[in-house]
Amino acid sequence: QVQLVESGGGLVQAGGSLRLSCAASGRTDSSAMGWFRQAPGKEREFVAAIKWSGGVTYYADSVKGRFFISRDNAKNTVYLQMNSLKPEDTAVYYCATRLSGNIRTGIYDYDYWGQGTQVTVSS
Repeated sequence: QVQLVESGGGLVQAGGSLRLSCAASGRTDSSAMGWFRQAPGKEREFVAAIKWSGGVTYYADSVKGRFFISRDNAKNTVYLQMNSLKPEDTAVYYCATRLSGNIRTGIYDYDYWGQGTQVTVSS
């Protein structure tokens, strides 16, 4: 079992920044961590992912160059630094863990999920 707890969401003006955190506990030998988001009335979509070993990252085109994912292996924590935020970034952001294999972008490729944290970007 893996428990994931997100934090850092909130309300920010367009152009601002937020940093989300995802702390993992329980089984900590997973392969990769991902961030997803879900806006009202839309499907959950991939945002970014990172491998625990080596730190390889992958981003959705919509956030490339604005969002940055990182990890602290000692703290079992993954971060999502979000810069130049836009109103269309408004969503509930979820972190998820993939127990084995390389980075994937599908929601069914991840094994455990956090409860989500709300990010609202005002125009």
